[in-house]
Amino acid sequence: MLFKQQALLRQKLFVLGSLAIGSLLYLVARVGSLDRLQPLCPIDGRFGPRSQDEIPLRALQFKRGLLHEFRKGNATKEQIQLHNLVQQLPKAIIIGVRKGGTRALLEMLNLHPAVVKASQEIHFFDNDENYAKGIEWYRKKMPFSYPHQITIEKSPAYFITEEVPERIYKMNSSIKLLIIVREPTTRAISDYTQVLEGKERKNKTYYKFEKLAIDPNTCEVNTKYKAVRTSIYTKHLERWLKYFPIEQFHIVDGDRLITEPLPELQLVEKFLNLPPRISQYNLYFNATRGFYCLRFNIVFNKCLAGSKGRIHPEVDTSVITKLRKFFHPFNQKFYQITGRTFNWL
Repeated sequence: MLFKQQALLRQKLFVLGSLAIGSLLYLVARVGSLDRLQPLCPIDGRFGPRSQDEIPLRALQFKRGLLHEFRKGNATKEQIQLHNLVQQLPKAIIIGVRKGGTRALLEMLNLHPAVVKASQEIHFFDNDENYAKGIEWYRKKMPFSYPHQITIEKSPAYFITEEVPERIYKMNSSIKLLIIVREPTTRAISDYTQVLEGKERKNKTYYKFEKLAIDPNTCEVNTKYKAVRTSIYTKHLERWLKYFPIEQFHIVDGDRLITEPLPELQLVEKFLNLPPRISQYNLYFNATRGFYCLRFNIVFNKCLAGSKGRIHPEVDTSVITKLRKFFHPFNQKFYQITGRTFNWL
């Protein structure tokens, strides 16, 4: 009899224990799910009461989940109106430079809850056929956003195309312009590397970098080679300064964005008059990929495409030296105009 009572007691204790453990696991899971819904940097806690003009951070994060459906064209007009979403012309454009890190900069800025990026390069201002379609066509290429968010697009061909500064000025004379640059010789080789990869993919032959960058007749730098011309930053910037004051430009150090991205992103936040939201939490170094990846929250991470960080071919050191000497006076002038000095040899 006593043995049966003890067995029954043990059975009851086992059931109660199982219920307690189940309840505890539910609470842990529930708290975890709530944590994922919390903002990374709560606005109220860090910056005091929120003004009526600000969009709640949680609403902005919720909006990110809706964008995919809107971009696929699955959203109805009623859904768009319900969430108060609009397609806005960009308030800032990353205008260049090619192979400077424009994609990395755009993706990293998209970590900010008040920034919405255009996923694809629109090529509106540098493409005559697209430009002829009009500004409304351009606006409809923009992502959905809240009215108080900043829409940003990037098309690095803008920086070197002669017609673009005037065309952008006619759209918005007060727009903010972002230029991301790298050491000019490194950028030129990176430019060549991307083209070379495309040629090899199509089983086409291509000249070595040395033959393209150096004029065989004069043995001097070949300024007709596009990769070289693009790296003469000051020549292109001077064209832009005919329409926009230097205060509307922000120069981003593309080399530093690779090795130490957060300080560069914080400078951009300040330039765009955005409250600081991007933190070290949002950036983590991926040793396998060799560069920083993005962390939006506890469940969503993102790395740039595998095509980023291509290995450059070996280039004759005498050619590198010749190019660096060639770019030096242009670099000095670029420093003077922009007020920013780089550690370029």
